[in-house]
Amino acid sequence: MRSPIAYAPRPGPLADTGALAATAYLGSIALVAFVYSNPIVLAGAGAAAAVAGVLAGARDALRAAARWGIALGLLIVIVNAIVSQRGDTILLRGGELPVLGRVDVSAEALIEGAILALRITVVLCAFAVHSACVDPDRMLRLLRPFARHSALTATLITRMVPLAAADHARLREVQSLRGPGAAPAGRAALTRRLVAGSLDRAVDIAATLELRGYARGVPRRASARRASRHGWRFAVAGAATAVIAIAAAIAGVGSFDPYPTAELDADAATLALAAGLPLIAAAPYVGLTRGRRRG
Repeated sequence: MRSPIAYAPRPGPLADTGALAATAYLGSIALVAFVYSNPIVLAGAGAAAAVAGVLAGARDALRAAARWGIALGLLIVIVNAIVSQRGDTILLRGGELPVLGRVDVSAEALIEGAILALRITVVLCAFAVHSACVDPDRMLRLLRPFARHSALTATLITRMVPLAAADHARLREVQSLRGPGAAPAGRAALTRRLVAGSLDRAVDIAATLELRGYARGVPRRASARRASRHGWRFAVAGAATAVIAIAAAIAGVGSFDPYPTAELDADAATLALAAGLPLIAAAPYVGLTRGRRRG
């Protein structure tokens, strides 16, 4: 069983693009989510991530990231509503709780929690598409000149995490197929088996890497795979997204302040910025077909 965010070779310009251009393209969308708190702009960034994922053929990764974002977002909204004791619009007056003291739930705290949840969901979607579409070996070659060991570690993580997720799914399936007379296997038992299997796999991988000579460095004859001739499109789109977003933020476009009462900037410039993000995300595909390979 393959994790939806695991890398798999797929046709399309993004899959053939170099790691630097693809990272700039998808990373700029995550940058917008970190820079802005305005829900209109965040919705535009989410639409941009969806456009990038759909055009790249990573719908499953988008769906998985959206599910994780919603689940995590609900928790964030609840925690923020309890912890943040600010806001003028009180929706629920709670009692006294140990350590926390008096707990009142305000509309502004719920709004701030929802903004944080939306921000996390956008970032998860952007990086889920990156994980599913960008070859981790290309990421390793990109980072090797700067941090060879860290790059190898990060590349292994991108491959090991989906394997651990698949192991967990298989263990759950095996548990469901056990007979009615079998002793119940709780979460602790599943966790122990999953950790033990991951440690065994880590030892095997370390031995394999040593056997193949990774400790001796990169062979001089090793050559990087030629990137797509369309990579400049994604690099330009990523740079344009980052520059426009940062310049607009400096100019005061898309401001938002949840306290003491929610104040949302929804003028023409904010709407234009939100609408422009998915258009920029789709721009590298203009004139190309999804199945077109490298030139």
